[in-house]
Amino acid sequence: MIRLEDLVIFINTAESGSLTAAARKLDIATAVASIALKRLETDLGTRLLARSTRSLRLTPDGERYIEFARNIIDQVEAGKNAVADGRSMIGGTVALSMPSDLGRNVLCGWLDEFQQKHPSVSLQLRVGDHVTDLYRSPVTVAIRYGVPEDSALVALPLAPDNRRVLCASPAYLSRFGRPETPSDLVRHNCLRLALSDRFHDRWTFFKDDEPTVVGIRGDRCSDDGDLVRRWALAGLGVAYKSRLDVIQDIRAGKLETVLDGYRGELAPLHMVCAHRTMLSPTVSALREFLRDQFLAHGS
Repeated sequence: MIRLEDLVIFINTAESGSLTAAARKLDIATAVASIALKRLETDLGTRLLARSTRSLRLTPDGERYIEFARNIIDQVEAGKNAVADGRSMIGGTVALSMPSDLGRNVLCGWLDEFQQKHPSVSLQLRVGDHVTDLYRSPVTVAIRYGVPEDSALVALPLAPDNRRVLCASPAYLSRFGRPETPSDLVRHNCLRLALSDRFHDRWTFFKDDEPTVVGIRGDRCSDDGDLVRRWALAGLGVAYKSRLDVIQDIRAGKLETVLDGYRGELAPLHMVCAHRTMLSPTVSALREFLRDQFLAHGS
């Protein structure tokens, strides 16, 4: 295996005409440079430099090979520059994982705007409520609710103060009444979300910072948050959703919040990646854009 450092020493020695001068320029010992040249010649099976006590010159094989050596070094340098340019420009491909409800009904439109601003960006979207393994999946970043259990992951806030809200359609509330306290939920059909094979069937509410935990029941449960929202819109029950998921429905009058005297569970939204090297200028620009969108839309 030919070493790049051996090629650099060979090129500098040939250009300077002196092994000592080349070693001095590269700030290495002359003996180290001599060993590198012998190693390169052994790898190639030929003499590259003809040495005498007073002079050093390229052999015919050396003259033929030096242009290849220069091209190799130039290509390596060009590759380094390309990587550096890629990390300083907004562009390229970002593989993004995001929750089903927020992704389909809110983020997709915003991502269209982002790509209009940055047409050299290509997005690969994975939409769903399962937790993507960022170490094994080909995902650049994920948008997730909550704080990652793995402290090694990098979590950047998008909407840190977001909470869950209890909501139902006007038709459902007209038919079954409006809960006044969390304990009233035992008489209502509660639309449940299942995450990581666990049912979210204990809902927590806060009043004066005191938590009230209620065990709930219902005839519908799904691992897809968008489906739970659609059930609520259809008047099939009460849903405990992230405010970000339903804020547009609430403003349009399609859903109404209930238990307004209580605060819902905190559901902060983050952009998560496996390590900080994933935070390219493109990812950082995307995070800043989404954070501004959440602020502008009153999240």
